[in-house]
Amino acid sequence: MRRKKQYYAYFFILPGCVILLMFTILAALLAFGFSFMEFNLLRPQDATFIGLENYIRLVQDESFRKAMKNTLYFTVVVVPYQVTLAFCLALLVRQNIKGVGIFRSAYFSPVVTSMSVIAILWTFIYNPNPTQGLLNAILTKIGLPPCDFLRSADTAMNSIIFMSGWHAAGNQMMILLAGLQAIPEDLYEAASIDGAGAWKKFLYVTLPGIKNVLIFVVMMTTIAAMKLFTQPYVMTNGGPKESTMTLTYYLYRQGFQYRNMGYASAVSVIFFIVVVGISVGVKKMMKAR
Repeated sequence: MRRKKQYYAYFFILPGCVILLMFTILAALLAFGFSFMEFNLLRPQDATFIGLENYIRLVQDESFRKAMKNTLYFTVVVVPYQVTLAFCLALLVRQNIKGVGIFRSAYFSPVVTSMSVIAILWTFIYNPNPTQGLLNAILTKIGLPPCDFLRSADTAMNSIIFMSGWHAAGNQMMILLAGLQAIPEDLYEAASIDGAGAWKKFLYVTLPGIKNVLIFVVMMTTIAAMKLFTQPYVMTNGGPKESTMTLTYYLYRQGFQYRNMGYASAVSVIFFIVVVGISVGVKKMMKAR
């Protein structure tokens, strides 16, 4: 009977294993192999082995260096901004007050909306025309000059960062809220008896109690930030002057617009190494504290 149950278990996990093998493991191996080839998507029969030429070209490619710099900048800025915002929201909606469920739903609602829809909406909000763009209408009302948020190389990436943090903070908020609710109330009562104030409770009860959840949130946010694609694709097309060009968008452009799958595969291999390296570094840094 036990063996029969095991067969049922293997039967149910088989589709997931096949999908994982085909679309993740096999795709990764093919990408690694294509990175050593000159491979045009429209002429796969003409694929030729060129060794490390794609990687040498990457080192010399100014656009690739810009994409790497933009991706790292976005990650370094958006992760602390988004996690801090989510943590503050989680602390806020944890309070046992009337109508708190409405606020939880409101903060989480952007997460369940398509990023493409959100990006189009914020493109209208950032419109440089004060009669059409909400933010510039506000700036004009308070006597400030309008700002060309998405068409200036100085403000385009920061505008995307602000929107991205607002969009995804609700998801991290729910995870952190679950971690906060798992902290025993007895610890807070004991801290109160010992004379601890709100700040000391936060430092010595809340933060240690949520440390593992916080590490998970930071790592997931970091990985998601490194994969930034939809916002530049919809809002700026990688511009202006490649100021919002990211690694994933650069990979897409090389592979599917220019049909150079060999070079795009080399970009994906470097991208994978960077993501793994940063994720491991963030995990070690968080655990060391």
